[in-house]
Amino acid sequence: MIDEHGKHLAAEEFLAVGSGYRKILAFITRFGLVIGVGVEGTGSYGAELSRVLRTAGLPVHEVNRPNRQARRLRGKSDPLDAYQAAESVLAERGTSTPKSKDGPVECLRVLRAARTSSMKARTISINQIKGILVSAPEQVRSRFRALTSAQLIPALERSRPMGNLTDPDNVTALTLKKLAARYQFLEREILDTDKALAEILRDCAPLLRDVPGVGIEVASQLLVTVGDNPERIATEAQFAALVGVAPIPASSGKTSRHRLSRGGDRAANAAVHHVVVSRLATDSRTREYAARRTAQGKTKKEIMRCLKRYVSRELYRQLTNPQAAPTVTDLRTARQESTSPFARLHATSTPGLAPFLELNEASVETTTSLTNSGTGSMSKKKPKISIDNYRSIT
Repeated sequence: MIDEHGKHLAAEEFLAVGSGYRKILAFITRFGLVIGVGVEGTGSYGAELSRVLRTAGLPVHEVNRPNRQARRLRGKSDPLDAYQAAESVLAERGTSTPKSKDGPVECLRVLRAARTSSMKARTISINQIKGILVSAPEQVRSRFRALTSAQLIPALERSRPMGNLTDPDNVTALTLKKLAARYQFLEREILDTDKALAEILRDCAPLLRDVPGVGIEVASQLLVTVGDNPERIATEAQFAALVGVAPIPASSGKTSRHRLSRGGDRAANAAVHHVVVSRLATDSRTREYAARRTAQGKTKKEIMRCLKRYVSRELYRQLTNPQAAPTVTDLRTARQESTSPFARLHATSTPGLAPFLELNEASVETTTSLTNSGTGSMSKKKPKISIDNYRSIT
């Protein structure tokens, strides 16, 4: 505990259990009004403590690990680390708003943890099957040599190896059958998890999957990165830094350039990368942009960095202000096809696209008058268009 001037007041140790958390709450509130609580590891060991403190109405801040330079000078102990965390909150240095972890996004996180382990175990199973077949006796290999991976797993599971357990052929076939059964079980588990993820996404973020290149895997990962309280990410630039796509200056001398960021949530960065790769394969505008930037001398890494930045901007807007994606992906074509710059964009002329700007033609004041110029020629006044004539359609 420290006061508003940074003076050390008290430090005590408590058990990391429910009764200990209640004692912590009673301890910090007996000194008066609490303006902030710093907790290290709000996503792991400090998750329950953060939940208890937030329930009591106290402002909780995630603090970084203790400063190593200060630790070398002052030593290392739990009271010193606690005081340093409190000082970080008071100075607003190295703090952030933790995830609330009390909504559907937390359900997505738990399901994704199980799915990730299932995916890794499934990969290990198929690799073990292939490795055993490489060194298996010819009598076993000849039965499955011509089969693809999709055909191999069901064939191994249907096999009925019988014989003495001291026979290498029989033991090899029996082991392959068990590995195939394990693979099939993990496959069903992954499919069931995907169904659960899709159901949660339909309830909490139904429009996120409408973004091109975003599926169940990408959408769930982005929501987990943002958390149940997306308001903690105040700006789009903060989201770009969080997912590791903020441009990092890498200039030197007369060379001015930026490079890819190596920070941020790498799982979220992989999700954004997946969106970019998907659009490069399916979206014509993305391919045209890549070709144009290549002609300008940009490398593939620099183009990917730019595309990731654009995609993160689009994803942030969809996460914070969900809107249905229009059926027309490029509005410039619709504007170029209009006969007049003041023509209305009607939903009937462009199906599925609501007009973003409407011009009240009746309020356009067009005054044409003839005036005598110094040379005796005639001139016309330009039409006067008030800015009030435009109104946004929401």
